Amino acid sequence: MTISRERFAEQIAHLVQTIPGDPEIPRAADLFTKALTAGGVIQAFGSGHSEAVAMEIAGRAGGLVPTNRLALRDIVRYGDAPASELDRYDLERDPAIARTILDLAPVQPHDLFVIISNSGVNGVVVELAALVKERGHDLIAITSRAHGEAVASRHPSGRKLTDLADVVLDNNAPYGDAVLPLPDGGAVGAVSTITSALLAQLVVTQTVRNLLEAGEVPPVYLSANVPEGDAHNLRLEALYAGRIRRGA
Repeated sequence: MTISRERFAEQIAHLVQTIPGDPEIPRAADLFTKALTAGGVIQAFGSGHSEAVAMEIAGRAGGLVPTNRLALRDIVRYGDAPASELDRYDLERDPAIARTILDLAPVQPHDLFVIISNSGVNGVVVELAALVKERGHDLIAITSRAHGEAVASRHPSGRKLTDLADVVLDNNAPYGDAVLPLPDGGAVGAVSTITSALLAQLVVTQTVRNLLEAGEVPPVYLSANVPEGDAHNLRLEALYAGRIRRGA
């Protein structure tokens, strides 16, 4: 296979054309709609590059206001862990961190969780998923089935994210994430962030449609970089005071 920007673009274009037909997308949007109409907040978590997808869900122009982003650094920012904890190479593999992140979060009973992880096997994401289900929340996973099925779980239970989620959105990334093989092994051109972000936006778009069809006004962000953006956004955020965090 030729290594070129054109070839990579072809791979992405194929995925962009096929992913919207996933029947799990409407199911995920139904769970979003259910949570929002009950007064819930969408709680999104991803570590590593997956945090970029959580940012697509929480606090994004054109996105839903009742959304909150959870992150590994919450243990320092909102908890009492030393900043040096964030330097641990194995932090996302430590199941114990998940409970701390969840206990520090402003979670209420009707909240819905979205956990993003390309592999879906690391200790934090699996433990967080297990705790979320134990506490009675609906859970959506955005992950690569191909990668997750090819590797062993790093959680003591042997479970994976896909074993715990109510809805699994497959980002269609291959094992190893990259799509253009190199002559001497390995590959270049990772796709999971692009396809996972697409899935997130498709679910949000369908959710807004659901709300409109139900006669509701969707709580959607304007860009902060348009003149009326700040006033519009601050007014809507005030409705969820103490429940959504908008920090780095």
